Amino acid sequence: MKTYTLNQVQDELIGELGTPERDRFEYELQMDLIGKAIKQTRKERNLTQEELGKLIGVQKAQISRIENNTSNVTMDTLMRVFGALKAKVRLQVELPNINITIG
Repeated sequence: MKTYTLNQVQDELIGELGTPERDRFEYELQMDLIGKAIKQTRKERNLTQEELGKLIGVQKAQISRIENNTSNVTMDTLMRVFGALKAKVRLQVELPNINITIG
């Protein structure tokens, strides 16, 4: 029986690193993890979705969509959510010849 590494399985089923399919998968995974972290932190702070929404000026439904990764979210909205949850945010952008860190 042949064994495969996780990377080999991902490459075969999702696509190799750098392909549009793999990039989309990685993006969706990250957004899912962010949504789960927001939900967990919101609950730890004893906030309802409605209360968090009021803090940042959006409807409860938008908070639900963010937590469940069911819609696109703007960077502005994410930053307002993180601010309301008192999260420390650090953004790092790497381009050829340029590295930018914000936060």
